[in-house]
Amino acid sequence: MDRRSLLRTAVVAGSTAALGGSLWRTAAVAAPAQPGAGPYGPLSAPDSNGIRLPKDFTSRVIARTGQKVGSTGYTWHPAPDGGACFSAEDGGWIYVSNSEVAPGGGAGAVRFDARGGITGAHRILDGTRLNCAGGKTPWNTWLSCEETDRGAVFETDPWGSKAAQRRPAMGLFKHEAAAVDPDRKVVYLTEDESDGCLYRFVPSTWGDLSAGRLEVLTMGSGTSGPVSWAKVPDPAAGGTRTRHQVAAAKHFDGGEGCHYADGTCWFTTKGDNRVWQLNCAANTIELAYDDDLVRQGEDAPLSGVDNITGSASGDLFVAEDGGNMEICLITPDDVVAPFLRVEGHGESEITGPAFSPDGKRLYFSSQRGADGSSSDGVTYEVAGPFRG
Repeated sequence: MDRRSLLRTAVVAGSTAALGGSLWRTAAVAAPAQPGAGPYGPLSAPDSNGIRLPKDFTSRVIARTGQKVGSTGYTWHPAPDGGACFSAEDGGWIYVSNSEVAPGGGAGAVRFDARGGITGAHRILDGTRLNCAGGKTPWNTWLSCEETDRGAVFETDPWGSKAAQRRPAMGLFKHEAAAVDPDRKVVYLTEDESDGCLYRFVPSTWGDLSAGRLEVLTMGSGTSGPVSWAKVPDPAAGGTRTRHQVAAAKHFDGGEGCHYADGTCWFTTKGDNRVWQLNCAANTIELAYDDDLVRQGEDAPLSGVDNITGSASGDLFVAEDGGNMEICLITPDDVVAPFLRVEGHGESEITGPAFSPDGKRLYFSSQRGADGSSSDGVTYEVAGPFRG
């Protein structure tokens, strides 16, 4: 019996499939999300942009690599990756997007008015390499993360008015994503290595990321249970990589997206196709989704887990790197289902999912487009009746 069949059998034998998500959140062992009908219904035929969406949702192209954004003079960057939205004083917003190329990298931004019209676009970061994902801070900066050996976090201004700042105190490693926890005043960081770690950065002064303490998650074997945090002796990794400095560190197979909401840090690992949930107050961890634990006889709807974000309803939106180019959602009731699919982009990946401040629009990119090239990236907006 292969690993997938063995694990599925264990789920059925333990009667996990018979219990709902709310029960399992209070139980000793978690029941990862299972396939089911999504809250928005089935996907319709592809629209004019090649995107399959639920009924009453529409899409539009915001930007294409190498082309001017709308009527602005700004040329959109190659390989658009992680992104986030920021509220503007005039009722509009800004969508920022990383560029995962080397050399070049960096990040750009698109400005929208209160009705969603594009009013501008600009550069917010230059001179970096392979900027993959990142995270939004409560003080309205964008943390752009380099996915390189001994890569750094750069704190940027979405408006492009202030110079970006390198934040080496947050560790030099193969960064992927960041998620800010304002309750415990820490920043969680994922690492894209096959034996990567989950870190948290504790700033010396909240709101200032120039100094602080880098810690790594520690725990025993398994996928659920209590966790602890240990200080990383040398965040600059002058001799030993950060992930190898603490013997008790928990290693994860390819850390990807990271999202914080309501006391939970959600993060994905692509090597084993899992979505994890860290209870930040209780310092416990469990699986929210694992394609090996889908019920016997059912297909796993989510594969190639990557960037992750959340909506006001508590739904998680998980983008696929490969797979069948879907964004899948995981509901608070532990149901996983496709939300959209991009057709004809089989050599690409979905990146940068982020909601507008009012929650009515979802932005994302096909990083390498239909051609499978970093020079063919496309950034989209989806609008519709998202539940609040």
